[in-house]
This record gives sequence, structure tokens and C-alpha cells, in this order.
Amino acid sequence: MKKVITLMSIIGLLTFTNLNGVMAQDNAAQAAQPATEQVDEQTADSTVAEAPVAEEPETVAPVEESKSFHQVLKEKYIQGGAGWMTPVLLCLIFGMALVIERILYLNMATTNVQKLLEDIEGYVQKGDYNGAKELCRDTRGPVASIFYQGLDRIDEGLDNVEKAVTSYGGVQMARLENNMTWIALFIALAPSFGFLGTVVGMVQAFDNIEVQGDISPTIVAGGMKVALLTTIFGLIVAIILQIFYNYILTKIESLVAQMEDGSITFMDILVKNKK
Repeated sequence: MKKVITLMSIIGLLTFTNLNGVMAQDNAAQAAQPATEQVDEQTADSTVAEAPVAEEPETVAPVEESKSFHQVLKEKYIQGGAGWMTPVLLCLIFGMALVIERILYLNMATTNVQKLLEDIEGYVQKGDYNGAKELCRDTRGPVASIFYQGLDRIDEGLDNVEKAVTSYGGVQMARLENNMTWIALFIALAPSFGFLGTVVGMVQAFDNIEVQGDISPTIVAGGMKVALLTTIFGLIVAIILQIFYNYILTKIESLVAQMEDGSITFMDILVKNKK
């Protein structure tokens, strides 16, 4: 009986020892598992950190091309309607052609009157009227032409010389004012064509409203915009021509004043040196 008890004690002791060994192994495995997972997580983090991040493509906003002044002008011309914009354009072309012609003519007509009178006085003091006439013939401008007409009648007396100077002065003044009435006409026509195009455009806009049967802001605004463009261009043309017109008038007034002052001084020279 004692042997059996002793044998059972030994078996129980061995079994308890084995159970302790297995439990120890399980605990060791469980302790090692979090470390392994931690290492795996660190490795994954480093892999993610080392992996290149794909950059999102930047969206570039479309850049609007800036239109040149010529393109904008052409676009507005088409919007205004060629039928009404063309007369306004023709007023500008013909008006500027006449303006350029007048400016060139008046610049060529400008003369140094003081120097011309001094040279004429030198010839008259010597009695060389032919030399004075030759000087006036070679000098451009209306003042020299007036002096030439007076010298050409010096043999007929001072009264006839004065009449010739006065009469030919009126002729030269008329030549200075040549084409000015046409410039004034184009100044008046340009805004008139513009207003006419605006009125016709407004009538067309109301016709569109009648056809649509509704007062739509789009229809009204579009029609009014096109109609008012003709007025804008007409006024711009009139303003441009008016500025040049006033400049030409100022130039003419200056030349007329030179002609009048020069004629008086010319007659004084002839009276003083007439023998």
C-alpha cells in the first residue's frame, strides 16, 4: 500500500512539473509576441515614412489672353453693326484727311514776317523794287504774296498799292479757310449717324421684346448695348475732329493777324521811301 502511494506521489509530482513547464513556455511566448508586433509596427512605420508620397498635380488656373486695342476696337465695331458704324468711320477718315491737308498748308504758309519786311525795306531804300519783288516771289506764304501784289503796282501810285494789298489779303484769307466748312460738316455728321444708329437699334430691341413676349433683361441689355455703341463712336469722332478744327482756327487767326500787321508795316515802308 505504501508503494502504491509513493508511486502516485511521484506521478503527480512529474505531472505538476510538466504543467509548470508548459505554462512557462506559454507565458514566454505571450511575452515575446508583443515585442514582435512592436518591431513589426516600427518596421511598417519606417517603410511608410521611407515610401515617397505621391504629390497631387497642381491645378493651374487658365490665364485669359489680354486683347489688344485693335482687337477690342474691331470687336466693338462688329457689335455696333457695320451698316451704321461705316458712315461714322467714313466721317473720321475724310475729316482727318482734310485736317491733315489744312495743317500742312498752314505750316507751309507760316513766314517770318519781321525778317521779310526788313529785307524788303533794304531793297526799297536802294530803289530796287524788282529785287524786292523777286524776294517776295521766292518766299512762300500768303504774306509774301500780298507784298508782291503791292510791289507790282508801285508805279500806279500808293492808293492802288493799298487797294491791291487789301483785295489780295481777302483772297488769301479765303484760301486759309478753305475746306473748313467740310470739316465742320463731318463734325456734325458723325454724332448724327451715331444717334440714328442708336434709335434704330432701340427699335429693333423693342421688336425683339415683342416677338419674345417677355421683357427679358438679356434681350433689353443686349439690344441697348449694341445700339449705344454707334453713339459712342460718333461722339468720339466728333470730339477728335473738333479738337483739330479749333487748332486750325487758331492757326488761321494767327496768320491773319500777321497779314494785317505786315500789310500796315509794308505800306509805311513804301510811304517813307517813296520819292
